Formats: sequence, C-alpha cells, structure tokens
Amino acid sequence: MDIMEALILVDVQNDFLPGGALAVPEGDQVIPVINDLMSRFELVVATRDWHPADHLSFASQHPGRKVGEIIDLDGLEQILWPDHCVQGTEGAAFAEGLNADDIHHVLYKGTDRRIDSYSGFFDNGHRKATGLADLLDDRGVKQVTIAGLATDYCVKFTVLDACRLGYETRVVRDGIRAVNLNPGDGDKAIDEMREAGAQVVEM
Repeated sequence: MDIMEALILVDVQNDFLPGGALAVPEGDQVIPVINDLMSRFELVVATRDWHPADHLSFASQHPGRKVGEIIDLDGLEQILWPDHCVQGTEGAAFAEGLNADDIHHVLYKGTDRRIDSYSGFFDNGHRKATGLADLLDDRGVKQVTIAGLATDYCVKFTVLDACRLGYETRVVRDGIRAVNLNPGDGDKAIDEMREAGAQVVEM
C-alpha cells in the first residue's frame, strides 16, 4: 500500500545533544516534539551519522588543523569537526529519550572516510546515494516532513535534496536546532530551505 507521507528524522544522536562531542545548543529540545510527531506518520525514517574513527572530516586527522577550519577534501570544501558519531560509540547512539522503537527504518551516512555526508539522501559530492529516495519511492511517498539536527547542516542539506528530488517538503520549525558556527547560520538555513520550495511549519 502506498504511503503518501513520511517523517524523516535527521541525526537525533547523543553527540549532537548538549554535552555531546558536537553539541547543538538546545538540541535536546527537539526530542519531545519529535516523539509527538512520530505517532502521526505511518512511515518514520531516521538518518544516523556513522563515521569511521579515522574520518577525514575530523580535525584530529589533520595535524596542526583546528575545529572550524575549512580544507579541500578530494575537491570539496570541508569544515573540520571534532570527532563525533563514531561507529559503535555511545555518541553515535540515538538520543536518550527518543522513542526509537517508533522508527521504521534507519539509514546510515558518513560511512566513507573520504567524504562527509550532511544530507540524508546523498554524500556531499552527490557521488553516492544513501538509499533514502529509493525507500520513499518504493512506498509511494510524495510528501516528507523533516525534523532533527542540525538546522544549518544536515537538516538543511536533507531538505534541499528532498526539494530537488521533487518531494513536497515540510520542515518542522520547533523540531530543529542550529549549530550556528557563525551567528545567524540557522536563520540563513531556514531562508535557503524556503527559497528551495520547502514549507516551514509549526507542528
């Protein structure tokens, strides 16, 4: 049976919560919103950052470089991050308090050490797909609602790809939070998502 709508949860993982390795301010506040949302959808898909320990987006892999610096990585601009969401670690686990039993499918991203993957659909170079679009299309999904972390990176790029792929796309404003490496990044990301055709809603 076709399911017209799906909820996509982006990277609701311990390392992105306050106290985590790459903490998003107020990141924990999305959890009750998301838990409430999950009961409204027949299909709930979650993405999970799942990096090898030697991932080249980590500043620790580049001696003399610092978190926040930008390098060229295989022809793509790459922000250097603290080590985070390393495969099998507590930091990579779904956030405590998230009703993970209500998630129907989990898609892993960022598994190739040579390329980062912000979007839930593709890596940052659009070189490989994660399988998310195939999963949605197999179930006849036309509309996606997106929430999670972080507004200015993985949420934004997931939303932009969803719009490009032709899904009617909604972003849950109260179910996202921004890193804000630079002041205002979150607000700029929301503007970009709207310009791409996404509807920003309160649920």
